[in-house]
Amino acid sequence: MARPPRLLFLVNEALFFTTHRMPVALAARAAGYDVHVAAPFDETFVAVIRDHGFPYHDIPLKRGTRGLTGELRLIAALFRLILTLKPDLVHHVAMKPVVWGGIVSRLARVPAAVFAITGLGYLFTGRSLSFRLQQAVLKRLYRFALRHRNAKAIFQNPDDLALFRANRLVRPSQVVMIKGCGVDLRHFACRPEPEGIPIVLFPARTLGDKGAREFVFAAEHLRAKGCPARFVMVGRTDFDNPTAISEAEIAGWTERGLVEWWGYATDMPNVLAQAQVICMPSYREGLPRGLIEAAAVGRAIVTTDVPGCRDVVRHEVNGLLVPARDGEATAAAIARLLEDAELRRRLAAAGRAIAEAEFSVEAFIADTLAVYRAVLPEEIRR
Repeated sequence: MARPPRLLFLVNEALFFTTHRMPVALAARAAGYDVHVAAPFDETFVAVIRDHGFPYHDIPLKRGTRGLTGELRLIAALFRLILTLKPDLVHHVAMKPVVWGGIVSRLARVPAAVFAITGLGYLFTGRSLSFRLQQAVLKRLYRFALRHRNAKAIFQNPDDLALFRANRLVRPSQVVMIKGCGVDLRHFACRPEPEGIPIVLFPARTLGDKGAREFVFAAEHLRAKGCPARFVMVGRTDFDNPTAISEAEIAGWTERGLVEWWGYATDMPNVLAQAQVICMPSYREGLPRGLIEAAAVGRAIVTTDVPGCRDVVRHEVNGLLVPARDGEATAAAIARLLEDAELRRRLAAAGRAIAEAEFSVEAFIADTLAVYRAVLPEEIRR
């Protein structure tokens, strides 16, 4: 008897798999796939993967830049894994899994591949000559990886897709648009605003590219004007990212009383429900899950008019858009929302409606499984 089609998720973080791809993996298994997960080892989140019954495979992937030796070690490990496991379909998620995993999947003749372009990251927000040179190399790697003979590339926003098309990195026949990873709208239920001193919440990793410094600038600016709000940052540090904020800098902010840092949180529905305003002035995103969750809970949002963010938040509809890297504009938008409760209620209601219409986890699962069916060869599907 033939075995079921084997699906391998190749991801850059075990944590990211549990938060963004677990629902699809569970649905794929229920649909008859033999599902495996490959990610760098992280004891806490690998335990979650194994507790859900998925075979786990360790890979020596380190996010951010590192030496050639480390990247070659990763490529060799991916070759060993794929040649041993013999997956019928590899779902590559995020930059290094897409680039290195895609090259390996192509050379190893994996029958089918799916590439999730989850954002372009710090390399495409940097402005220096070094960043531009790295972008040129990365584009060539993307082009080779994405030319797998039987593949689909999932994009989360039209700006990333336009960039890939303009640089001829992807064939038109490969392209699929799926906006974000969806949220469980029952878990992220709409909640009324709390009473008391208002909270402005930054729900993201403590990265420069997420707009952490613009958020702190806004907090300092508004506090100097007598604003009574509490400014809270909720998110983990991420020192693999070159734009990471140091713990010393975060400690300096908290010691000066500019912000509170609550660290990494697992119960985001309750965290978001404590705030009146959500603010994430990011420089560029794929499709930010944190903003979708904020909209689902029913909160007015301040974010930037950049790819990804503007695909969740529509200006004056469910939030306010400001220019990227502009702390003063961020402060002004926050102040406007804090001063106008009726505006917050209107934006919050529209945000919940948008989340229900466009970002349910059920729709995300259905769309992703449809991509799997489209890309798998017919003899494997049978």
